[in-house]
Amino acid sequence: MNQYKILLVDDSPNILKALQRIFKDEGYKIFTVGSAKEALDKLSHESIDLMISDQNMPEISGIDLLKLVRIKYPKIIRMMLTGVTDFEVAKEAINKGEIYRFFNKPCDDFELLLSVKYALKHKFLEEENYLLKKALTDKEEKLKLLEAQYPGITKRELTSDGAIVIENGQ
Repeated sequence: MNQYKILLVDDSPNILKALQRIFKDEGYKIFTVGSAKEALDKLSHESIDLMISDQNMPEISGIDLLKLVRIKYPKIIRMMLTGVTDFEVAKEAINKGEIYRFFNKPCDDFELLLSVKYALKHKFLEEENYLLKKALTDKEEKLKLLEAQYPGITKRELTSDGAIVIENGQ
């Protein structure tokens, strides 16, 4: 597995430090930024696996940032960690930003850490599944080419002793 990269977005330096402490022993590469604009700049230069954003930030809200990231970088897992307890904010983040999880501040460190681990494991399994399907498709295409070039090569039977019998009886 590669070293996962996490982007933390919050206009409060204290929150960013607290989040860094939560993830410091997990082996992730952590990036922190204080605004949505900085986050977008970081995303344009760095391949990020997971992003956690605050809602209330200057200039661009967390929801608007999550919507932009969903459109421009759909493979990034998006989470929101915010002090806003408004149900409408959570609903909008889920529906428009298609976030993986929504957390209210203060949140349980262990729950946040576990959610990040599960999200990244899910991402790893999706990527692995994609690569396995691609390898299978590539092999199926090669078999089709071989069958076209050598008719009957893929039509074989096994005898009771495990020997391969090809169509012409050999």
